[in-house]
Amino acid sequence: MTQDDLLARAQAWLAEDPDPETREELAKLIEGGPSDELAARFAGTLQFGTAGLRGEIGAGPMRMNRSVVIRAAAGLAAYLKAKEPAQREGGAGLVVIGYDARYKSADFARDTAAVMIGAGLRAAVLPRPLPTPVLAYAIRHLGAVAGVEVTASHNPPRDNGYKVYLGDGSQIVPPADAEIAAEIDAVRSLHDVPRPETGWETLGDEVLDAYLARTDAVLTPGSPRTARTVYTAMHGVGKDVVTAAFARAGFPPPALVAAQAEPDPAFPTVAFPNPEEPGAMDLAFEAARAVDPDIVIANDPDADRCAVAVPDASVEGGWRMLRGDEVGALLAAHLVHKGARGVFAESIVSSSLLGRIAEAAGVGYEETLTGFKWIARVDGLRYGYEEALGYCVDPEGVRDKDGITAALLVAELASVLKEQNRTLTDLLDDLAVAHGLHATDQLSVRVEDLSVIANAMSTLRERPPVHLAGLTVTTAEDLTKGTESLPPTDGLRYYLEGEHMARVIVRPSGTEPKLKCYLEVVVPVADASELVTARAKGAEILAAIKRDLSEAAGL
Repeated sequence: MTQDDLLARAQAWLAEDPDPETREELAKLIEGGPSDELAARFAGTLQFGTAGLRGEIGAGPMRMNRSVVIRAAAGLAAYLKAKEPAQREGGAGLVVIGYDARYKSADFARDTAAVMIGAGLRAAVLPRPLPTPVLAYAIRHLGAVAGVEVTASHNPPRDNGYKVYLGDGSQIVPPADAEIAAEIDAVRSLHDVPRPETGWETLGDEVLDAYLARTDAVLTPGSPRTARTVYTAMHGVGKDVVTAAFARAGFPPPALVAAQAEPDPAFPTVAFPNPEEPGAMDLAFEAARAVDPDIVIANDPDADRCAVAVPDASVEGGWRMLRGDEVGALLAAHLVHKGARGVFAESIVSSSLLGRIAEAAGVGYEETLTGFKWIARVDGLRYGYEEALGYCVDPEGVRDKDGITAALLVAELASVLKEQNRTLTDLLDDLAVAHGLHATDQLSVRVEDLSVIANAMSTLRERPPVHLAGLTVTTAEDLTKGTESLPPTDGLRYYLEGEHMARVIVRPSGTEPKLKCYLEVVVPVADASELVTARAKGAEILAAIKRDLSEAAGL
């Protein structure tokens, strides 16, 4: 693109931009003349995919802003109107819109509602910033044809995003994403998109009340409700809904991490508002040391993920974050104990322990590609999870990950064990003895330059590792070709031979500029006396795999 073309594109974008803040930002960039920053804003357009849209807030087609959102909404509306279900008996289909407390979220929600009304659809907006699971629930509860959640989940403060669900309450998957993207590309000018100033409904608390009533379904009537909890909302929107759900269920009120309890789009106490990130749980652990609860629970900012920590005298500070795979296994074991039937499902990057638990319990089991957009579509789903702290424990209510119902179920399990003078850690030990110690870890590389990820994937495809941690790589699968049970995806999967079974999966993140490598080692355990040795052995092998894989990928 020549400098003249760049300035012309920027001027054309400026002329249509409905947001005074981004107009001022872009006008200053144009005034400064062609620059690398201006070129980056107009190097293309944010791509709409199965994660919807997600990116840094700012002016231009490569950023999240009102212009980009209006185009996305217009494309979604055109897609819905082209589909038969969009026109229901009694009038146009309903689109439900939710939003979190990030910068611009409320603006993006209102713009989406206006576009839907202008396109001849109906629109209803949730009454205030609320957890993503409430929106996912509302779609099915209200019989909507689609739903939109404005959120960037646990991304940095400068980001926002746009997540799309269809009428079954599940996130979009191919080919819907490509068809919506094509409709977005067909929007020539924002002047062609009608956006009336009124016409949509702002919902009251009825949907939230119905969601809260539904949360009772995950608990066993009369089960113990004694576990004491420290809870952090991580500056997000989970606090009010979690405390209401715990009160309804009869649990002790969670002790709140006050500095992180209220929504704050600046996320001032954390570098990244993700419970998995180093330091994010420090304030929660500080609170736990003061009040001595049974467990610590954290949500991410839109409360669709749930993190759990347990007392552990062997670690500095006395508290240990459980891995998502550990919580996933605990919830599965609890559901089996409660008599749950149906299919237990997980993404391919999650621990194979779920399959062992399902097989022993005689329930169905299925592996899917990464993401709840795939897990939620498993036929007969009763429980689904992915290692990134996502759990679906009530698929009839919320066909997506739900950090609130997961928190309730964890609290119930902790209460049941507490009555037996046992803990979540004790149950993890039981599972290791029964099925082998499934040790997992992750090599996650955040990059500024996305070519680093592409180069690493290319290097591994051209020169796949022969040995990792001294173990022979017996199978190397390029998942872009798909498998008998999985559609194609950008990923690599390795199986290693030896006494200790091991598996490695490498893939680019779908929502962040990260290369993610998922590692698992299964160490046989004869009885509880071997657990300490088995954990040490598992950690040693995982560290060696991480080192060798990093070298093989050129990282």
